[in-house]
Amino acid sequence: MTKSTGSTGRSNPIENDDLIARYSLAQSPSFRAICDKLRELIEAAIPKAESKVWHGSPVWFIDDNPVVGYSTTAKSVNLLFWNGQAFGETVLKPVGKYGAAQATFGDVNEINPTVIRGWMKKAKSNVFDSRAFFKKKREEKHTNQ
Repeated sequence: MTKSTGSTGRSNPIENDDLIARYSLAQSPSFRAICDKLRELIEAAIPKAESKVWHGSPVWFIDDNPVVGYSTTAKSVNLLFWNGQAFGETVLKPVGKYGAAQATFGDVNEINPTVIRGWMKKAKSNVFDSRAFFKKKREEKHTNQ
């Protein structure tokens, strides 16, 4: 698995592992268990993805495009798929305006590994090309000015 530190893109597996592990360790014991289980499932499903802490949360990338990540709130851990709305999964709730969707977990026992593996299969075969999408948006904006 390719790793990089923070959001700098510089490769350093030890520092990156520490950042994702530190993220997990900073959580309550119940949320730490959720984070650790999600990380295990994500890394098993997309072992060649680049992982890093991006905008404060662990995120996995394929070809520089964010695919999946998780973050904590006061009440839950959110598992976000950047192209999740395209999966056709009603349990994944839309987030934002670009096609992301997420599942929310309050306890590690709510995680169904079979379901997560199915979502991960869809995530790695249907990657949201964010670089091309936002490049096109910028070009459209400049054209319309």
